[in-house]
Amino acid sequence: MKLNWNSPKVAPYIFVLPFVVLFAVFFIYPIGSTIVMSFQKVNINDVRFIGFDNYKALLASSELPIAIRNSLIYTAFTLLVLIPFPMILACMLNSKSMRGSGFFRAVLFLPVLCSVVVAGLTFRFMFNETDTALANQIMIDVFGGEKVRWLGLRWPAMAVLVTLATWRWTGMNIIYFLSGLNSIPVDLYEACEVDGASTLQRFRYVTVPLLMPTIIYVLTISIYGGLAMFVESQMLWAGRTSPMNIGLTMVGFIYRQGISQGEIGFASAAGLSLLVVVLTTNLFQLRLTGGMGKEKN
Repeated sequence: MKLNWNSPKVAPYIFVLPFVVLFAVFFIYPIGSTIVMSFQKVNINDVRFIGFDNYKALLASSELPIAIRNSLIYTAFTLLVLIPFPMILACMLNSKSMRGSGFFRAVLFLPVLCSVVVAGLTFRFMFNETDTALANQIMIDVFGGEKVRWLGLRWPAMAVLVTLATWRWTGMNIIYFLSGLNSIPVDLYEACEVDGASTLQRFRYVTVPLLMPTIIYVLTISIYGGLAMFVESQMLWAGRTSPMNIGLTMVGFIYRQGISQGEIGFASAAGLSLLVVVLTTNLFQLRLTGGMGKEKN
């Protein structure tokens, strides 16, 4: 029987075949290998099954709670900044009375194009502990204070990480919110204006409810980005261990165990645990915000 490649029953499978192959090779196979290695002791010439020992060692690790705490605090702060701040800026840029909107959109989007490695190096120089660092010059000359050990203390270091994330991702989130704003009918704003609604009332009762799908999307990717943050921390401390692990994140913990210390099996168990945490957090958030589980009438 000759196979007809143009048949409606065959052609769709041909078109989706590249995606299925890539998905299997670069997603399904790595996850399957990680699951297997999480139950093994993996060395160069010694691979043996050890059961749940990696998971027991993971629960007993003294660094894991620090990494989880740092990642959760970082994620919480980025959510507080990278959702309301870009949304307000997007509303301002979308306003008809805003002059030079195109210029400001381009300027705010430029940091997104900057490499995270370059951004991390730049922020490391700006926030180092010397008197000549830009941040300390501002603290001393403008505010009359003393120099701060930005990358040597817990909360100043967290402030630097959140500032770096804000600088890099504000422009991208503005683009998301601008796309959502463009889908809102102008007639609704005109009707509210005729009814005497103020700018704040229009924002509260029209903009925010109709932007909710965009807000949920930005919230979802921000949670994932916060929990998966690694390169920023790695560049700020030049790949070295941060003082008292103030810059250690969950992905950094996995990198340290798997690459630096060669504990591939232990790192696989930690990676799977992180995957479960991220998926559970995102599913809970989507359920809580109404992004999933709603029944359509």
